[in-house]
Amino acid sequence: MAGTRFLFVTLDCADPQRLAVFWSALLGTPVGESMDDGRFVFLEGRDDLPVLCFQRVPEGKAGKNRMHLDLSVDDLEGVTAQVLDLGGSWAGGEHTLDTFTWRTLGDPEGNEFDVAVG
Repeated sequence: MAGTRFLFVTLDCADPQRLAVFWSALLGTPVGESMDDGRFVFLEGRDDLPVLCFQRVPEGKAGKNRMHLDLSVDDLEGVTAQVLDLGGSWAGGEHTLDTFTWRTLGDPEGNEFDVAVG
């Protein structure tokens, strides 16, 4: 649609600052500004990354995410270890399709995302 542009990806969460710090460390991009007394916290954007926004909501996560992020990585083992060190999770398991291999991980609030090589 003419005049429509991608603004940012918003993740609902209980603690926007905590998730911003996790994703900042994982993606190597600084935590940016916050709005509305910290209800919204943003990561600074990059050419290869949309701006991420973390929005405090009163309800907790329920069920599997309907949308998730897929990240390309060079070192599946290293990134998995980094996610765990930062307070994220991995239930185990790895998937392969042709030469594409990925793992489904979780951030500290359990939001699923995939890391993939291939």
